[in-house]
Amino acid sequence: MPAAALFCLVVAISDGDSLTARCGHPGAYETVRVRVAAIDAPEHSQPYGQRARQQLARLCWRQQARIEPVDRDHYGRTVARVQCQGKDAASAQVRAGMAWVYAPRALASPHLARLQRQARAERSGLWADAQPVPPWKYRHRQQ
Repeated sequence: MPAAALFCLVVAISDGDSLTARCGHPGAYETVRVRVAAIDAPEHSQPYGQRARQQLARLCWRQQARIEPVDRDHYGRTVARVQCQGKDAASAQVRAGMAWVYAPRALASPHLARLQRQARAERSGLWADAQPVPPWKYRHRQQ
């Protein structure tokens, strides 16, 4: 699905790895639900879930974003590389300890593993917990 980059205004932050953006031109806006590629942030009800959402909001909410689609997920969201304020959203979330690198989707972003190791070593964000539970395991337990 790789497509041309979109330049959009971020109008909502759902959680630490998902946002809604308004793309297009006045009178022809399109609302795009976006999942930030290569990361998985804690769920709302998990430790650090709200902090992860707040961290992404500080970076992207009401900001112009460069959204580079790479895929579509099973919820119909656009999976994309996202830049806000000139910063890569995935890198910022991982560096702050507010998201895990989601290995199955991170092949094109090998730098994220280094950022995660650094955040873990510094016990940043979710890495302050002795045994943080990755969101994909948390979701599986909830079913």
